[in-house]
Amino acid sequence: MAMTECNSMPGILIAGCGKLGGAIANRLKGSAQVYGLRRNPSRVPEGVVAIGADLTRPESLNGKLPENLDSVIYCLTPSGYDEQGYRDAYVNGLLNLLGALGKQKLKRLFFISSTSVYAQDDDSLIDESSPTSPARVTGQQILAGEQTALGSGHPSTVVRFSGIYGPSRRRFLEEVIEGRMNPVKPAPFSNRIHEEDAAAVVAYLSALALSGKPLDDCYVASDCEPVRLDEVVEWVRQQIPCADPVAEARKGGRAGSKRCNNQKLLQTGFTFRYPDFRAGYREMIEKGQTRN
Repeated sequence: MAMTECNSMPGILIAGCGKLGGAIANRLKGSAQVYGLRRNPSRVPEGVVAIGADLTRPESLNGKLPENLDSVIYCLTPSGYDEQGYRDAYVNGLLNLLGALGKQKLKRLFFISSTSVYAQDDDSLIDESSPTSPARVTGQQILAGEQTALGSGHPSTVVRFSGIYGPSRRRFLEEVIEGRMNPVKPAPFSNRIHEEDAAAVVAYLSALALSGKPLDDCYVASDCEPVRLDEVVEWVRQQIPCADPVAEARKGGRAGSKRCNNQKLLQTGFTFRYPDFRAGYREMIEKGQTRN
């Protein structure tokens, strides 16, 4: 039997209530009945109704989903970083969830995606209308997941995040401080978004959807300053003592060289707390949030 909730607040299911999903849940739980689905329900944030299920195993969803949901935020992380792991997370898991939802009519399905669906490597400015032809099989599976969401029969919005960083995602700062990052000059363009802004974007768009405001089917979610990676590294080195680069230091990222345009997101009225890398990394450095 499906879960029935008598509540005047809107019902939101976060399918994949991990690091990002949990942060989104914490932002929504004061204004909605939020359900967090993950394999280990004990790790769902307090104040969120925990659902223990594995989206790659459709039988584990039987009788677990609440009825009369208003929206679903699909926010899965692959359990394996190969083609099958990504297909299970972004395509098969979503198909299983859609099947378990049955005849429910959502006001909005949000699919959390990535700017890795873009293959541009020529410093070009990319937005929601730019061609998507990912060269890597992982990006291809994410794009297939987007298409599954948009073809689901529910009003759907894809949110394409650039690289998420913040106090719980410190790898880049650690690499620079320890001398394990030494990009070529000029380095490729890099794009990023602070983890607080990432959660805020989804919560903001969710509120717009529940209030009946129109949403587009895709938003690029990245901060306001695409910047060459060597410039970020040099800035960090000026803020905090860093080791000299080691011989085997990484020379750059794996995301090509493109500049993400967030104008469509800004046009919704969303405001960034951390509009550029300086705002985010400066706070992390000042608070000592530089190493795990």
